[in-house]
Amino acid sequence: MRKINASKISNVIEKLFIKVNHELNEDVSGALINSVEKENIDSAKDVLNILIENAKIAKEEKIPLCQDTGLAVVFMEVGQDVHVIGMDIKKAIDQGIRKAVKKGYLRASVVKNPISRINTKDNTPAIVHIDIAKGNKIKISLLAKGGGAENMSALKMLKPSDGIEGIKQFVIETVKSAGPNQCPPIIVGVGIGGNFETSAYLAKKSLLRQIGSGNTDKGISKLEKELLSEINDLNIGPSGLGGKTTCLAVNIETYPCHIASLPVAVNIECHAHRHGMIVI
Repeated sequence: MRKINASKISNVIEKLFIKVNHELNEDVSGALINSVEKENIDSAKDVLNILIENAKIAKEEKIPLCQDTGLAVVFMEVGQDVHVIGMDIKKAIDQGIRKAVKKGYLRASVVKNPISRINTKDNTPAIVHIDIAKGNKIKISLLAKGGGAENMSALKMLKPSDGIEGIKQFVIETVKSAGPNQCPPIIVGVGIGGNFETSAYLAKKSLLRQIGSGNTDKGISKLEKELLSEINDLNIGPSGLGGKTTCLAVNIETYPCHIASLPVAVNIECHAHRHGMIVI
C-alpha cells in the first residue's frame, strides 16, 4: 500500500489550475494555428490570430487567458493500492484551488448558493469526480470550465428510434442555437448512453481528450468526424463572425444504457479550453 499525503494533491492542483489558466494547451494552440491556414475570410483569420497572440501574451506575462478563469472540474482516478493521508481528498483539492486563485490572480467565479448568489471569493468548491482504478498512483485531470460555453450546453432523453440522425440533429441544433455565445471556435463534448446523469458526465469527461484523438470505436469516430464537418458548415465561425472554424473537435464517449432510453448530452467548451493532466 502506497501512502500519499493529501498536501501533495493540494500542491499539484494549485500548480495545474494556474497553468491551465495561463498557458493554452498545445493541442488547442496547434488546432488554432492550423485553422488560420484553412480560413478564406479575413475576419475569421483576424480573430484566430488574435486568439493565438492572446495566448502568447498570457503565457509570457503569466496572466489569465480569459477574465473567466473557470469553475474547477476535477476527475481523479485513485489507485486501489493508494492510501491518502493527512486530509480529506476534496478538502485538499479546494485548498489547492484557493492558493491558485491568490497566486495566479484568478477570478473568483463561484457562489455559495445558486439562489442567494453570494460569492465564495476563492473559486471553491470544485466539482470533483473520483473513480477507483488499478495500481498505486493517482491520475488527476482538470478542467477550468468557463460559464459562457457551459451555459450553452444541453441534455436530451431521445427515443432509441431516433437513432444516429436524431443524435446528430440534437448536437447540431444545440451548437447552432448557441451561435456566438459559446465563444467559438469551440470543442464539443458529447455523452451518449448510460442514464440522465451519466450522459452529462460522459460529455464533460470527453473534453479531456486531446484534439484530434478519435474515439477507438470506428463507428463513433466516424460520427465525430461527420458532426465536426456539419458543425463547421454552419458558418458561425470564430467569435460568430462567419468562417469555416466554428469547431475544433467533437469528442464522443458512450456507455451501455436501458433498452428504452437514448440519453444524449452536449457539453460545449470555449476556445480557451483550459485542461490539463498529471499522474502522482
